[in-house]
Amino acid sequence: MTETSHGVLPDRAIGALIDAGAITAPARDADQVQPASLDLRLGTVAYRVRASFLAGAGRRVADRIAEFEMHRMDLTQGAVLEKGCVYVVPLMEGLALPADVSAVCNAKSSTGRVDCLTRVIADGGTEFDRIPAGYTGPLYAEICPRSFSVKVAPGLRLNQIRFRRGQAVLTDAELAARHAASPLVDGTAVIDDGLGFSVDLTPNAAGIVGYRAKPHAGVIDLTRVGAHDVADFWEEVRSEHGRIILDPAAFYILVSREAVTIPPDCAAEMSPYLAMVGEFRVHYAGFFDPGFGHGVPARGVLEVRCHEAPFVLEHGQVVGRLVYERMAALPDRLYGAGIASNYQGQGLKLSKHFRM
Repeated sequence: MTETSHGVLPDRAIGALIDAGAITAPARDADQVQPASLDLRLGTVAYRVRASFLAGAGRRVADRIAEFEMHRMDLTQGAVLEKGCVYVVPLMEGLALPADVSAVCNAKSSTGRVDCLTRVIADGGTEFDRIPAGYTGPLYAEICPRSFSVKVAPGLRLNQIRFRRGQAVLTDAELAARHAASPLVDGTAVIDDGLGFSVDLTPNAAGIVGYRAKPHAGVIDLTRVGAHDVADFWEEVRSEHGRIILDPAAFYILVSREAVTIPPDCAAEMSPYLAMVGEFRVHYAGFFDPGFGHGVPARGVLEVRCHEAPFVLEHGQVVGRLVYERMAALPDRLYGAGIASNYQGQGLKLSKHFRM
């Protein structure tokens, strides 16, 4: 694959943006650049604000913080962000993007799997997680822990950013042709504005189909890997007759029925909602890097929160879709190949913070 004018920028192009000053930050971490994205790092202070907000056209986030701030917290020694509260944290990274490069952000997989809603906001922004081409200015993370209070510290990476030049999304016809040539899922491909996927409610070897967040658990230390017992934070979900009833007050970790492949010349984003099949969210962390599931079957973990009313979820029900994007060039490294990839080859799996 040769370099093209349009597509998602690969790792070496992200490195070139850093070298050119289009991405500004202190010295980067060695593993901060992923195959098609850059991890964003928390700064040293968190502002507790009264409500979530966007800067709005022509306005600065710093001015909105001054308007809505309740108090501020020094993160230098680590601090707990309490569930149900909204915080804004300036990120270490800022941008001075070229006029033809835009960006999109998402929570990292481990962030979404602990039900920590986090979105990037920027000066002049009218949408969360969307950075227009040519943007110059700071970036901020809005953090709202939902099920658990969480401990954070400077340098912690809760969000990631992907850079695009021009049109990147593959059409349904292009997806169908790719699937015919080399399967993108291990079964019938449901292609409609992306690649559809369904939920697996078949019990695993332990007899469970998922996990449900306990309502009164302790603090999850997001700076530590493998530090927490599953039973302290999660209830096992079991299924009768291939169905479960989602409680609007609860958060669930489930898994897709399909094993998904992201080819080396593609990236993908999981859409968080599919309104036609029910009012629930199935994903917070939306990026799938090139090479995910490539040669090693991997299923998509679903971060599910139901809205409004209890909802019956049945085995094999279509619950969301993957939107595939072309890469501008092949990355130097693929997900799971020579880099620390926590979820390559995954099935039903909680975040890396738990002992499993």
